[in-house]
Amino acid sequence: METQNWLQDRVTHLKGLKARSDQQELLVLLAEKNDRTPQDEKKLALLVKAEKAAIRAAKARTDAAALINSEKKVAAGAKRRARNHRLILQGLLLDFAELENRDRGEVLGLLLAAANTEDPQRWASWKAKGDAVLQAKAGELATIEKELPKD
Repeated sequence: METQNWLQDRVTHLKGLKARSDQQELLVLLAEKNDRTPQDEKKLALLVKAEKAAIRAAKARTDAAALINSEKKVAAGAKRRARNHRLILQGLLLDFAELENRDRGEVLGLLLAAANTEDPQRWASWKAKGDAVLQAKAGELATIEKELPKD
């Protein structure tokens, strides 16, 4: 009885499709046939089994795609959070350097000038000054990092 109800529901579903496979077409024809022979019954049973397997396979493909998409979303979220964390910390450096009130164009110009500097002594001098400020602001930096969202 359960198979008969499933078959009726499936035939109704298949009739609603714009296009059916040859296998589905034969399933509909045999299911609607009133005087089925024993051979027709065997064919119908085999087609029902194949249709159920096709449904399970389609569900498995859908589940696998959902799993892959879920993992991609998790990875993208982690990547986005890491980028946000990095950007917040870099913005904090502008505050430490007391450049937060400067125009963005000015700050970018300053950074571009530094980026084009090849003098290792100048970079070493900047690093020493930066490390000293970071050392002095270590407590503030630690507090801010604790407040940032974790992965």
